[in-house]
Amino acid sequence: MTQVTQSVPFVDLAAAHAEVAEEVRDGFQRVLSATAFVKGPEVAGFEREYAEFTGVQHCVGVANGTDAIELAIRAAGIPEGGEVIMPANTFVATAEAVVRAGARPVFADADADHLLLDPLSVAKMISPGTAVILPVHLFGQMAPMDALAGIAAEHGIPLIEDAAQAQGATQDGRPPGWSSMAAATSFYPGKNLGAYGDAGAVVTNLADIDRRVRLLGDHGSERKYEHEILGFNSRMDTLQATVLRVKLRRLNDWNERRRSAAARYEEMLADLDEVVLPRTAPGNGHIWHLYVIQVPRRDEVLKSLAEQGIGVGIHYPIPVHLQPPFRAYGYGRGDFPIVEAAADRILSLPMYPHITVGHQQAVVAALRRALTAVGA
Repeated sequence: MTQVTQSVPFVDLAAAHAEVAEEVRDGFQRVLSATAFVKGPEVAGFEREYAEFTGVQHCVGVANGTDAIELAIRAAGIPEGGEVIMPANTFVATAEAVVRAGARPVFADADADHLLLDPLSVAKMISPGTAVILPVHLFGQMAPMDALAGIAAEHGIPLIEDAAQAQGATQDGRPPGWSSMAAATSFYPGKNLGAYGDAGAVVTNLADIDRRVRLLGDHGSERKYEHEILGFNSRMDTLQATVLRVKLRRLNDWNERRRSAAARYEEMLADLDEVVLPRTAPGNGHIWHLYVIQVPRRDEVLKSLAEQGIGVGIHYPIPVHLQPPFRAYGYGRGDFPIVEAAADRILSLPMYPHITVGHQQAVVAALRRALTAVGA
């Protein structure tokens, strides 16, 4: 019989809500009393506060993270069919946004140590049609921006960042959006800064990109019934902005709690030679959106952990270039060996600000039992 000592969720959104419930309720009451349901002071306040938090000059709230990527790409003014280089190991939304923007996704491999976009692989993918390089800041740490910025500058190509997993992350003290044209982020509920539904944002230091994203996301309009360009309806919901303002005040503390939890995992797992622990790239301020290990016989280990009541995930089990909608671009198995090998071994352990030492002890004990059971 499978031993279950303590059930541990993969993420505990209820604990985070309990900490902010009263302030969120008061904020909702302000919105309801003012009936300012679209745009309005709560959205403007969040945009200002998130820009200050990131250290980037401008923030535009949008409906979700996928829209944020698409709007940033469209704001760059790339030509129809322009190629956008991105890692093969990312959530499908990154590639979806590229296609929706009328561009062509071009995939690249990751580095073996951190599973971040590999500049050497990117350099091989550069072509006359390359319009954007789109690094993804994965698991809570930033891709190698200096090396990627060097490649981009050499070829006169803009950088746009997918920073959905990097809210509060830095590299050599610089945040997403600092050394690029723009950075897109998602406030999906499970993110380090999560809304109570969908929401997203684009941050940038460029006033013209800020203005163009705003136009694109609000029907091409700055003034009611006057439309400069063909746009979309992708505005941040006011109630979501209210939630995000409350949570943003706690984000630094919550990220520190994640760092402490990651340090505990590293200590608890240090003697398990069969487990590959995550590594932080030099200069990176990691905020541990996910704690991703690599294990042999991953699917069997995952099944055992689930049977023991441990919430786990895989980010991501199938690389994007092998997903059916993207096979038409001519990729196949073997094209990106590091990404593909990692996809068979990666396992995301429970990670959230309110995880306790006891929770982590239960996770590690269950992992030891799982590894023994599968003969790893």
